Amino acid sequence: MSTSLHYRPAPPLDSFVSTIWYYAGYHQPHALERILPDGTLGFVVNLDDDQIRVYDRQDPSRCSSFAGAVITGARAEHFIIDTAEQHCVLGVQFRPGGAWPFLEAPADQLQGAHVPIGGGLRERILEARTPVARCRAMESILLDRARGRLELRPDIDAAIRKCEANSRPEEFLTRRFTERFRATVGLTPKTFARVRRFQSALRKVSKGGDPDWLEIALSCGYYDQAHFNHDFRAFSGINPTTYLAKRSPHLNHVPL
Repeated sequence: MSTSLHYRPAPPLDSFVSTIWYYAGYHQPHALERILPDGTLGFVVNLDDDQIRVYDRQDPSRCSSFAGAVITGARAEHFIIDTAEQHCVLGVQFRPGGAWPFLEAPADQLQGAHVPIGGGLRERILEARTPVARCRAMESILLDRARGRLELRPDIDAAIRKCEANSRPEEFLTRRFTERFRATVGLTPKTFARVRRFQSALRKVSKGGDPDWLEIALSCGYYDQAHFNHDFRAFSGINPTTYLAKRSPHLNHVPL
């Protein structure tokens, strides 16, 4: 029997964490999946096996192995996972710019990386026996990791909203603010805005039907369809029509 759970933590964590998610018992017909970038960081914990494999984008026959609990840094490229490792997995999806209180380094130092999480995190979650109890265990772990640093950064949050509205905040013109943005969000303001625009396009494509690619491109703030196609391939490794043909129920998971 498969189990799917999305758990929203209580305040104050809910201002930093979008969801704590749990999946168990799923078996995919395909071996590998592309995970598309969304501009956020996450925690992923393989509860079935103490290992996480990430495959080479250019040569999927090669992979790197990590311990069973990792931080996934913000990124501007897809990565490839092994679906066999999704048999029982728990994760944290941070809000844009929400991961910094839980990290031991500035978010931009983790860009595009998978970094093992120590401190017995995986073992603490495995001590809990039910899906809800495991999500609550992760909630407790996050509070411990934050060490009282759960303070909002209104200037960064405002800049994130402007990026998602395809606006260029004046504060980005200063080097100091750009560095602060990178340290909090994990990407430069320009790259973050491009990734979030790509995500906006994915949501429009996912509505179904026969998409009008030019209309999607222009409505998401691209100059033209060529600009849209260029960014789409840069972030996903495939073109929009291939994404449409291969898409899964999960917006950012695409069978290889």
